[in-house]
Amino acid sequence: MNETPNLNYIKELAAGSVEFEQKLIAIVKREFPEEKKEFLNNYEGKHFIKAAENVHKLKHKIGMLGFEEGYQLTIDFEEELREKEYTLFSKFMLILGAIDNFLETL
Repeated sequence: MNETPNLNYIKELAAGSVEFEQKLIAIVKREFPEEKKEFLNNYEGKHFIKAAENVHKLKHKIGMLGFEEGYQLTIDFEEELREKEYTLFSKFMLILGAIDNFLETL
């Protein structure tokens, strides 16, 4: 997967409103680290159903930040966790890492 996060979708939603764009970015910057931490806590505690719920929340931010293949991978990983499987964990973590790095630049 060679996708990188971007603001294209957020800019499209904002329709030229810099204020709205900044509000969306602020929400993502505030919520993403909290949701990632909660996911990791549940995953490491082997609470896979709760971890799947966390992935479901993160999925929307992943899509909002321009991931298409990553969005599908997130859907697949969420389903996998509900079956108590986790083969996509490392790929999912690469997406989260890319988002962490991207958000630091904003």
